Amino acid sequence: MPNKVVPSMFLLSLLLLCNANATASSLDTIIIDSGVDSPIRIAVVPFKTDPSLLSEPNMADIIGFDLARSGQFDPLASENMLSYPSTRQAVFFRDWRILKAGYLVIGNARLSADGSIAVNFELYDVLGERLMLSRRYSVPREQWRDVAHRISDAVYEEITGVRGAFSTKILYVLAQNSGTPRAVYRLEVADSDGERSRTLLSSREPILSANWSPDGKRVVYVTFETGKPTIVLQDVDGPYRERLTNFRGLNSSPVFSPDGKQLAMVLSKDGDPEIFIMDLATRSLRQITRHHAIDTEPSWSPDGKSIIFTSDRGGRPQIYQLELATNFLERLTFRGDYNARARLLPDGKHLVFVHRTNGVFHIAWQDLERDNLQVLTQTALDESPSLAPNGTMLIYATQDRGRGILAVVSIDGSVKYRLPSSSGDVREPAWSPFLGD
Repeated sequence: MPNKVVPSMFLLSLLLLCNANATASSLDTIIIDSGVDSPIRIAVVPFKTDPSLLSEPNMADIIGFDLARSGQFDPLASENMLSYPSTRQAVFFRDWRILKAGYLVIGNARLSADGSIAVNFELYDVLGERLMLSRRYSVPREQWRDVAHRISDAVYEEITGVRGAFSTKILYVLAQNSGTPRAVYRLEVADSDGERSRTLLSSREPILSANWSPDGKRVVYVTFETGKPTIVLQDVDGPYRERLTNFRGLNSSPVFSPDGKQLAMVLSKDGDPEIFIMDLATRSLRQITRHHAIDTEPSWSPDGKSIIFTSDRGGRPQIYQLELATNFLERLTFRGDYNARARLLPDGKHLVFVHRTNGVFHIAWQDLERDNLQVLTQTALDESPSLAPNGTMLIYATQDRGRGILAVVSIDGSVKYRLPSSSGDVREPAWSPFLGD
C-alpha cells in the first residue's frame, strides 16, 4: 500500500499490514514554528572551554537551543552580548539588564588529567542580582552533550518549577524504499533534539509501535521478520532480544504498564482483535476485552489501574477506558467520527489523541472533567502522539511537503517545532521516560 499514510494502529487492525513511505537515515535541523507570546529572556554565555575541547560544540549553544525549543525561553544571541563572563567576579548585572535578560547562565569546561571533563555552571537572577543555582559535573568526554542537556534541565526546572525533559530520548522508525524489494526499516534512538541517533534494529520488514519501558532500559515493538506481525522485547544498550508473541493474526500495539511488570497488547489469535495483558515474569496472558468489534491501541492510566483503548464498538473509532479491577467500561470521546491512539497525561485528567476534523487527522487534547476539546495541531495527517515524561509537550508524526517528519507541540498548543528528516519519511515516534538521576 505505497504512498498511503496510516493515521492509526486502528487501521492496522483492519488491514493487518501497513507500509510507511520512504524515510531518511537521520533527523535534521529543528524548525521552531511558534512559542509563547512573552518568552523568558535568558542569556547563556559561551562557556569558557579548554583549547583541547574546542572540537566539541560549545555547551552554551546546546543549552540555549534546548531552552529555545521549549518555546518558553528567548535566548540572547551571543553576538549581541556586551561581555562574556565565566566567573561571578566578571558578571556586571547592569549589562544584562540593558539587554533585558531576566536570567543569566555562565560556565566553563576543562579537560581533567584522567581524560574526563569537568563542567561548572551558574544561573543568576539578573533583576535580583542573586545566584539561583550552581552545579559541577565530572563525566567522560563522550557525555559532553549529556551534561549540556542536564544543565538545560536544571535551568528549566529552577525557573519554571517543572522538571526538564531535555535529557530524554526518542524512538522512531525510518523506512527506505518501502513497497520495493530494496525496503529497509530501522528502529532508531536519539537525543530529544534528534542528535546522536543510532540504530537498534535494521530489518527488511516493517517495524511498528515501538514503546519504552518505564526505566528506559528496554523497548518493545512489532516486527514482521517472520512474515507476520510479532511482538519483540529488546534491551536499549545490551544484547538481550526476545520474541514475546508469534500468534496467528494480529500481534500489535504493545505498551508497558507503569511499573514495568506487564504489557498490554492486541491479539487476534482467537478471531477478533482484543486487548490482552501479559505478565512479563510468567508470560501468562489475560484477556480484558471481549467484543466482536475491533479493540486496539491500548495505553495505561498513570496509576496502572485502567486501560485506555480504541474501539469501533459504537460504529466509529472512539476512546474507551476499562477499569481492570471491576471491568467497568466508560466511553471517553464523543465529538467527531474518529478518535484514536489516546494517551493520558500524568495527572490522569487530560487525554491526547488523534482526532479527525473536516476529514483531516490532527492531534487533540481533552479535559475529561470539563469535557472540552482543543485541537493542538494544524499540520496534515498527524498521527502517533507520544507524551514527554513531564507532560508539557508531545511528539507526533506528520507530513511536510509529501514526506514524513516528527513534530512537537505543547499541551496548550502554543509551542510548536519540527524535526524534519534529511530526506524521506520518519514515523512512529515514542518519547522516553526520565532517564537516570
